[in-house]
Amino acid sequence: MTTISREVPHLAVEDLLGAPIRIAASISPDGTRIAYLAPWRERLNVWVEGVDSDEEARCVTADDNRSVHVYHWTDDPRWLLYQQDGDGDERWHIYRVDLESPDAEAVDLTPFPGATVAGFETMVSRPGKAFLHLNARNPAEFDLYEVDIATGELTMLAENPGQVAGLLYTPDGDLYTETWTADGDIELAQWDTGTGTLRPVTTIDGADYPTGVQPFQLTPDGTGVWLGSNRDSDRTRLVRLDLATGEETVVDSHPDFDLDTRSAVFPTLPSPLICHRRTGELLGVRYLGERQVIHPLDAHFAAVLESLEKLSDGDLSAVSSDASGQRWVVSFTHDRDPQVTYYYDHSTGESRLLFRPFPHLDPESLATMTPVTITARDGLALPSYLTLPLGTEPAGLPLVLLVHGGPWHRDSWGYHPVVQLLANRGYAVLQVNFRGSAGFGKAFLKAGVGELAGKMHADLIDAVDWAVAEGYADGNRVAIFGGSYGGYAALVGVTFTPDVFAAAIDFCGPSNLVTFLQTVPEFVRPHLINNWYLFAGNPGNPGDPEQEADLLARSPISRVDAIRTPLMVIQGANDVRVVKAESDRIVDALRARGVEVEYLVKDNEGHGFVNPDNNIDVYRAADRFLAHHLGGLPNAQ
Repeated sequence: MTTISREVPHLAVEDLLGAPIRIAASISPDGTRIAYLAPWRERLNVWVEGVDSDEEARCVTADDNRSVHVYHWTDDPRWLLYQQDGDGDERWHIYRVDLESPDAEAVDLTPFPGATVAGFETMVSRPGKAFLHLNARNPAEFDLYEVDIATGELTMLAENPGQVAGLLYTPDGDLYTETWTADGDIELAQWDTGTGTLRPVTTIDGADYPTGVQPFQLTPDGTGVWLGSNRDSDRTRLVRLDLATGEETVVDSHPDFDLDTRSAVFPTLPSPLICHRRTGELLGVRYLGERQVIHPLDAHFAAVLESLEKLSDGDLSAVSSDASGQRWVVSFTHDRDPQVTYYYDHSTGESRLLFRPFPHLDPESLATMTPVTITARDGLALPSYLTLPLGTEPAGLPLVLLVHGGPWHRDSWGYHPVVQLLANRGYAVLQVNFRGSAGFGKAFLKAGVGELAGKMHADLIDAVDWAVAEGYADGNRVAIFGGSYGGYAALVGVTFTPDVFAAAIDFCGPSNLVTFLQTVPEFVRPHLINNWYLFAGNPGNPGDPEQEADLLARSPISRVDAIRTPLMVIQGANDVRVVKAESDRIVDALRARGVEVEYLVKDNEGHGFVNPDNNIDVYRAADRFLAHHLGGLPNAQ
């Protein structure tokens, strides 16, 4: 392969990791306003402006400490809700904004110190209300509440009876419980709160769903649930579960792809279900392979979708419409034109570009992300993505192996600022969906059971070997970089295979699987049965010291003496998923041996950083670190 050499502009870290001018736009239910996120005092906040009128853009939230990332329109366009925690502690609260009173301060609808909201949703059957799960009574148990958005009144609909992971409330007032069994299965039952009796509806094999069943959404009539199911199938398809009989009926499926359930891990990503704003009826379903496929299930939406997909050659990302389904605001996933956002009026056919979040980025200066398939040593096909730097011969390049988190997540096609930063510096970037990644069928997922620091890591090494054998990479200049599980993978890389990597960056990864699993928040522990306990082991099992010993053997801290690779460790001080002690342990052990390690801690961040200034600091440091240890970077300045 040859590439014509050309000059590529050097992109500063802040060009790629700085705040967007605007992002995450959506239209109000009456179609008169657009909300979006934009900077205010160097933090992302919610802004609104008129669609057709001369109403000027105004900031309607005022958080100068921590960026806002999740907001919701309600059915009444007067009220807008947003979600916020405190410095990354994941104690989420829901705040209400009154758009008719510009001087009014945001109201905390869940004003309980130390509590967190989960499972927040508005429902078309209950206008002016929202359902949420809240652990204000007991940190380990979430009770079901309904909140009156206008008044802020909270009403408890059901107190968690204990060991119940979720509560479902129908328009007719019926209550259903989701409970994890000791074996990790998910039992759905109707709960008669008067008698305390449970009527079983169905049992779902929890081993098939490491991040829970997604989607799991009540149908508008309240008689069924739309859920992602791979019962008797390798692929996850959309079914309707009848709440009376427990029977599953296939609603839609794709012959080769799973439902796109990435929002189970990252709520800012779009749901696999596209629903009518006013009626709640199902309009379309998303599937994800190398690229996204949307199946329209409604004739009107099919016509809308055809027009929307003409606006960009990217994949349709966030979609919102007014209550009539005529006015739409949509954005697109694209590897070189990130989240370009349009307005479209189906009644007139009018469309217009609303904004590009990063207008200073020329798509021609960004690198193309190419799907590739790598064969592991045992023959398993690993769906992967390769990004090569522009303007240089793609041969013998320094390589960064960028490992995704989860591990029950996946890499996918689109714009990734870190990937573009690395490619701009002259690195080849390889992203591997190793066995155990979600979204590639049940068999591929379960191939990761028991394989942490085993075949899951071997897949990464096989990918490096592939890149070297294909001539893309210089085997002496390979770095491994990842966050969360990817951070653990980076530490495994420098402890289990210390000769492979010339540099490593661990971003909030656990160093000791035993202590990591012992320090997760109390309310998370019931959800570990079908993921960490299944895939890795349970150090809390009484009378089973072998599991704890096996977890420790798969932990980088047990092989810290093998580390001789230059290492950078990045950590949020308020991380509740992978606590700071996990990073402290590995850093302290290396410094005691005199091994080179850089340690960067941010006091106002948690698991993954959200504030732009912190991300800029982190990736400036990572940029310098990689340049120093990989060398020979044609674009580094």
